[in-house]
Amino acid sequence: MVLSELTIAVVLAGVAGGMIGAAIGALPALSLAGISIVAGEAASGFPGTSGSATALDVAAAPLDAAGVTGAIGLGPVLGPHVAFAGGVAAAAYAGRKETVDTGFRYHQAKQIAKPLPSNPAVLLVGGAFGLFSVLVARVAAGLELPLDPIALAVVLSAVVHRLALGYPLLGRLRGLDRSLFDMSPFENSQYWGDEDNETAQGTGGRHVVEPWLPEHYEWQNVAVLGVAVGIGAGYIALATGSVFLAFGITLASLLFLSLGAFSLPVTHHMALPASIAALAVDAEPILGLVVAGAFGLLAALIGELAQRLLYAHADTHFDPAFVSILLTSILLALLVTAGVFEPGPVPYPDL
Repeated sequence: MVLSELTIAVVLAGVAGGMIGAAIGALPALSLAGISIVAGEAASGFPGTSGSATALDVAAAPLDAAGVTGAIGLGPVLGPHVAFAGGVAAAAYAGRKETVDTGFRYHQAKQIAKPLPSNPAVLLVGGAFGLFSVLVARVAAGLELPLDPIALAVVLSAVVHRLALGYPLLGRLRGLDRSLFDMSPFENSQYWGDEDNETAQGTGGRHVVEPWLPEHYEWQNVAVLGVAVGIGAGYIALATGSVFLAFGITLASLLFLSLGAFSLPVTHHMALPASIAALAVDAEPILGLVVAGAFGLLAALIGELAQRLLYAHADTHFDPAFVSILLTSILLALLVTAGVFEPGPVPYPDL
């Protein structure tokens, strides 16, 4: 995901993108990025296809996120590292100050599905972190680090906003007499303090453990979902020659989560590495699908591990999906370096 050269226009776009993410909400902004990616890939005409009935027979072309996908879906306005990360940071700030959603049982700083109050302070926090993420992604791309610069920017933004706004980096772990991986307090409806003592900043009425996706955190469930999404994303990639199309579709599906379909799984971190792996393995399509399923499985398990370590005990949203994308991107780059994968479809520099 090579970004454009850093210019004044890109800097201003980054600030505006972060403010937009704060205004419309981080999750709706992420779904708009997905819609833009789908539109961009469709507009490209899927150059990896030949128009034949057996689309899987075509070879994958070298990756270049250009057009609408590169400029908008992964760009300095709606890119996940800008609008989404800016919206998440703004939610952390707003949750420190007020109750955003009285029906939200987690810490208010984790409410990223709703638009935030459009007061100058909230918007400026979003803009500041949008700019921060643009700079991080640009530097990472410029240094040709063997990883996904957009995922790196989202992850670093989450670390910085926690520290800058005074939240515990890993969450409320003092006096913890159970494993960090233990989700049973949520299953047993255990709360901090008095449920009637609801505050935006305190712990009263909050779950002791707050799983990222309450309907999708059992290891075996996550694993099976990862395999299914991985194979599906791999097929889409092989059929179209696009590493980004399945990623865009899964991001776009988050619109339903924003609209209240709370049991919807989040799967973009499974789709992206699976798509890349399917195209990067130099083998028959059936093996490509197997490799894609394996990467979907791995990405799903890494995401679940990240949510238990960085989200479930904490006060702000630390996105497990982009942690997974970051780590799987490093693995993909290493596999290219080792000569296991072809470099063309992998959008990350090798070592």
